[in-house]
Amino acid sequence: MNQLSRFVSLHPYFKVPSDKMPYLKAILPEFAAKTRNETGNLFYEFTINGDEVFCREGYVNAEALLAHLENVGAMLAQALAMADLIRIEVHGPAAELAKLKEPLAHLKPAWFELHS
Repeated sequence: MNQLSRFVSLHPYFKVPSDKMPYLKAILPEFAAKTRNETGNLFYEFTINGDEVFCREGYVNAEALLAHLENVGAMLAQALAMADLIRIEVHGPAAELAKLKEPLAHLKPAWFELHS
C-alpha cells in the first residue's frame, strides 16, 4: 500500500434552506483559507447541488483530520446554525478509522474501510 492510499477523508453533506444559502456560500472561502495552513491537509473544497453543500476533504492521517476539526470548530458551529448536517462519512484504512471512532462518535458517521 502506498503512502497516499493511507489517507483519510471526511465527507459531510449539509442541507441548506434557500434563504440561508447566500450566507453559507459567503463563508465557504473562509473555511478554505483557514484550512490552507494545515500541514496534514491533502485537499479541501466545496461542491453544491441545489440545496445541498458537500465538502470533500482529505488528510494524511487521523491526527490531521482531528487537527482540522479543531482548527475550524468555531466556523463549523457558525455553518451548522445555517444548515443541517444530513450525512457524514469517514473513509480510510482500518487503523486510521480506529483512531477516529471515539472522537467522532457524536457525529454518527458512516465508516468506510479501505480495501485494496
